[in-house]
Amino acid sequence: MRRVRRLTPSRIFGIVFMAVATIVTVLPLLWMLKTAFSYNSDLLKDPGAWWPQDFTWINFARVLGLASAEDAAKSGGVTIEGFGFLRYLWNSILFTGVAVIGQVAFCTAAGYVLARVRFRGREAVFVAFVAGLFIPAILTTIPNFVLIKDLGLINTFPGLVAPFFLMTPFAVFFMRQFFLGYPAQLEEAARIDGLGTLGVFGRIVIPTSIPPMITLAVIAGVAQWQEFLWPLLVTKSADAQPLTVGLATFSDQSLGSQVDWSGLMAASTLSIVPVILVLLLVGRRLVGSIQLAGLR
Repeated sequence: MRRVRRLTPSRIFGIVFMAVATIVTVLPLLWMLKTAFSYNSDLLKDPGAWWPQDFTWINFARVLGLASAEDAAKSGGVTIEGFGFLRYLWNSILFTGVAVIGQVAFCTAAGYVLARVRFRGREAVFVAFVAGLFIPAILTTIPNFVLIKDLGLINTFPGLVAPFFLMTPFAVFFMRQFFLGYPAQLEEAARIDGLGTLGVFGRIVIPTSIPPMITLAVIAGVAQWQEFLWPLLVTKSADAQPLTVGLATFSDQSLGSQVDWSGLMAASTLSIVPVILVLLLVGRRLVGSIQLAGLR
């Protein structure tokens, strides 16, 4: 017989808190979807409505440049052929993909070295990485910008991806925690067979560490996908700007003095679809791996 848990005051507080947090998190998403599926004119008629008066897909067609000028005008918006949503989307995919590949590769190697290789100053290096977790990212933005400018990499893809390509403190800490609990017997057996440190790492450790590496890739990918400040500073042309910056310039697509809220929310909805799909596919593994790393 299943035992029913008693509702203690602390449990009630936890349930209420989670319910409120869920509502606060979901409401903006619902409002975004409602606006994306509404005509601009309907937004002005009843701004407090929680459901579209006339459900429409025209805003998504406008964002993708598939709507004619006549259809766009009827919807209360404009054609957005010059917005280049697909170009911004490709820039975001490229920016995120390259940064994730670099972080996973270098942080996995750094985490293994800090967990397994003994050398003088190892603990000091690890403490330095951990200290980096407490430094606000905004404090490193100006030094990075000055460096990229001096290297002549402003408005280039290398300049955009450079600060994120190598290592981040959290990624190194995450992988080190995983390797602290990695079975040493596998490494010892490989060394008996004549493999050195690099051989053990490349032929034994990497193939058996795919799950945490995938988890790290997801964490880094979500962070890179929503990165805004750095791309805004170092990219000036649409050919190099990711989707986050493209959405920020969306309001310049003229509707007179009125912001094209329906089009903006449609573009924002499309921009979060890749992240939602990734989290739905690997969300359970992501939470489990983070909890496991935190316990080691």
